[in-house]
Amino acid sequence: MSEKKKVIMLGNEAIARGAYEAGVKVSAAYPGTPSTEISEYLVQYKEELYCEWSPNEKVATEVAIGASVAGVRAMSCMKHVGFNVAADPAYTVSYMGVNGGLVIVVADDPGLYSSQNEQDTRMVARAAQLPVLEPSDSFEAKEFMKQAFELSEQFDRPFVFRTTTRLAHSQGVVELEDREEVKDKPYEKDVRRTVMMPANAKLRHIEIEKRNLELMEAANTLSVNRVEMNDTKIGVITSGIPYQYVKEALPEASVLKLGMVNPLPRRLIEDFAAKVEKLYIIEELDPVIEEQVKSWGIKATGKEIFTVQGEYSANMIRRAVLGEKLEIRTPAKAPVRPPILCPGCPHRSVYYVVKKLGLHVAGDIGCYTLGAVAPLSAVDTTICMGASISSLHGMEKAKGKEYIKNWVAAIGDSTFLHTGVNSLMNMVYNKATGTVLILDNSTTGMTGHQDHAATGKTLQGDPAYAIDIPALCRAIGVKNVTEVNAFDLTVLEKALKEEVERDEVSVIITKTPCVLLSKEKKPLYTALEDKCRKCGMCMKPGCPAMTRRENGTIRIDDTMCTGCGLCKDLCKFDAIELVKAGDE
Repeated sequence: MSEKKKVIMLGNEAIARGAYEAGVKVSAAYPGTPSTEISEYLVQYKEELYCEWSPNEKVATEVAIGASVAGVRAMSCMKHVGFNVAADPAYTVSYMGVNGGLVIVVADDPGLYSSQNEQDTRMVARAAQLPVLEPSDSFEAKEFMKQAFELSEQFDRPFVFRTTTRLAHSQGVVELEDREEVKDKPYEKDVRRTVMMPANAKLRHIEIEKRNLELMEAANTLSVNRVEMNDTKIGVITSGIPYQYVKEALPEASVLKLGMVNPLPRRLIEDFAAKVEKLYIIEELDPVIEEQVKSWGIKATGKEIFTVQGEYSANMIRRAVLGEKLEIRTPAKAPVRPPILCPGCPHRSVYYVVKKLGLHVAGDIGCYTLGAVAPLSAVDTTICMGASISSLHGMEKAKGKEYIKNWVAAIGDSTFLHTGVNSLMNMVYNKATGTVLILDNSTTGMTGHQDHAATGKTLQGDPAYAIDIPALCRAIGVKNVTEVNAFDLTVLEKALKEEVERDEVSVIITKTPCVLLSKEKKPLYTALEDKCRKCGMCMKPGCPAMTRRENGTIRIDDTMCTGCGLCKDLCKFDAIELVKAGDE
């Protein structure tokens, strides 16, 4: 490529491009917003590299570690809570070091747009003694990925690449370059660095402390860290997306922009701090930079005036630093749009029956979490991936098998394969009696319909063996495995009544694909105004296609109806009828 081509890319797309240009040969990931699209963009380069959806983030990271040990550049991708799942191998590979460059991409979610907490990846990485790079725009996202692999190999360290929701889904200009064809590194057996038994780990701990000191010293001159000296009355240390807000709010301030946020370049920071009259540290979420800087005896202002919650903004910085009272118009009060299940979602009928029977639900992470909101209001708990089954087991051991007959665990197919399998094994092994609902909609729905080990197709689009979930449950030792159509209310209700009364573990699988998977024409139903008795039975599941007319009768929005037929099944007065079959 004789001339660099400039294009506009989303942050996630730029990360994928950077990995491609860096010569990555293996990438493994589990989908999780806001990281999902990295792998979906990366797969366009499948002729040059291998990428996969793994069952969970731990497996993905172990795949990447194995590729690194074999001598190629490799990466794993996940969201911040997925980093917890990957922590076991991540902490240990920190001791091992790398052969081929190794990067773990982790996407944080300040503002909780799609997550159950606001965990700061930098805190986890510091505890694991993993160096961290953090870009502030799409251009840096691509370039920093390339540098991450170079630094990984130079300093024998796995790197964490931190991004956030704002960076992942915002656009910027990047320059396309050719792919670097990195020569595979030879594998040489060295059990002292690749077999982490205690005696070896002790020696490797000494080695990585040495490497980290070398990296800290090098950070003082790395191009990812740069000083922008302007007016010295105000100096700001910042990184990532907050850098953009700082430049907008405080254009005259001097700025130390950190691209490497662990380890910190102490000498560079001390020199910068000495040159400004008032030093601010502006970082989203936890005071990771601030606490270290203050521990060196440097006076700075940070979380005294800034929040540890949510995203920052230019206006927030103006108010906090300059004391400006901004005249901002009150935003228009848009109608509230609560998160709800899609029209025709198979989870809706399941929760309707569960609520009808008065059952409590130990919930999990996925589309079906939305069963917690009105009008279904069926889900009692949501903790983390796979926790529905484990927490149900804990409830039974706390209160007994009679208590648990009023509960079920609900988990999706992708989440079941992620971490639910282990939990179900635990129930069988420890003689539980609870009932598990596997809501199998044949996809990883909440993150945008990614394939998984039971869908029969890989990330690269190749056909694959589809895990037989019912057979898997039986192989674990579950004797009572029932498969039902989520929309067959009579059969589903019968199955639930029977299974919760059992004195042994049972599994009910509602095998009904997500309505959004099919592009075929859907059936269409209409509500007959003259027959409607205004009883509201069809409204109980909370389908967004169902509304009331001014006179109280039901109306079905034909632009939203997906023809699931749930409303017709619930109407006892034949006021809802099919007006168009799916093939018409």
